[in-house]
Amino acid sequence: MIKAGIIGATGYAGGELVRLLAAHREVEIEWYGSRSYVDQKYADVYRNMFEIVDDRCMDDNMEELADRVDVIFTATPQGFCASLMNDTILSKVKIVDLSADFRIKSVPVYEKWYGIGHKSPQYIDEAVYGLCEINREDVKKARLVANPGCYTTCSILTAYPLVKEGLIDVDTLIIDAKSGTSGAGRGAKMPNLYCEVNENIKAYGVASHRHTPEIEEQLGYAAGREITLNFTPHLVPMNRGILVTEYAKLNPVQTADGGMGLPSYDQVKAVYDKYYSKEKFVRVLDEGVCPETKWVEGSNYVDINFVIDERTGRIIMMGALDNLVKGAAGQAVQNMNLMFGLKESEGLELVPMFP
Repeated sequence: MIKAGIIGATGYAGGELVRLLAAHREVEIEWYGSRSYVDQKYADVYRNMFEIVDDRCMDDNMEELADRVDVIFTATPQGFCASLMNDTILSKVKIVDLSADFRIKSVPVYEKWYGIGHKSPQYIDEAVYGLCEINREDVKKARLVANPGCYTTCSILTAYPLVKEGLIDVDTLIIDAKSGTSGAGRGAKMPNLYCEVNENIKAYGVASHRHTPEIEEQLGYAAGREITLNFTPHLVPMNRGILVTEYAKLNPVQTADGGMGLPSYDQVKAVYDKYYSKEKFVRVLDEGVCPETKWVEGSNYVDINFVIDERTGRIIMMGALDNLVKGAAGQAVQNMNLMFGLKESEGLELVPMFP
């Protein structure tokens, strides 16, 4: 059995990690770390775990934890994991960090967008960006994985095949994203109170959201050059889910008569199938079916589709996922499975919940 420790086990992403790992056949949770609830029973914090988890919450002593487990999940605010990282810890244990500390390869970019100094930049080059569908082979060899953000996972996977194959003009790419309130975390914040969120939808982080450079960096690798795009997130009054709608100009391709024109539906679909037809957790929907958050809730699936707008020469790409599963904890478990040579879908073959 793989012994796992979770730091930040009482946040939303940490709680989802506990839910997933409790049913994982190859993992035993050794450490439920939570600075806010030290020595309190975990099941008193999350009563869905009553008579399932009997352990008490412990502190966030990563040095001690590294001696007791095989893998550490850090579901913590930005800067925490980087502040504790050292060679001794990495020599003993594998780490899946759910924060942004090691996602962005440029230290100045990280420090600009997150507003904090990076405490362990020496590990940035080693860290593998844990988007399994793109970096699977690198994840298998990693000892430090930077688990992608929820908005970024959905945004990148939705556009990646078309960027990689040059079917869209990435300089025209616009991403409109909407998220449920759990994406903001469990901490009490006035903008996330019921009366503030209910019966309302609002944009936030306009032209300044910190997931923007992460999306740009990863899609830039696919494009083979640096790119700049517009990313605008919105908060919607639901617990879980992310829906992205992305717009871009299509690049002309050779048509059947030898001329140049917009790619056909079949040509675009073939590109998506090339990248995702064998992917367990990416579902490219049938023609005319738009992704909806309710059909991925509670699961590790990403639903993707597209519509070609011949009138404007643009393509509208759409993606939906559960921000706490594929957007956080599920992806972290998927990364862990790869790092330890397990079946990639172990513990994650969850049928989406409805209603």
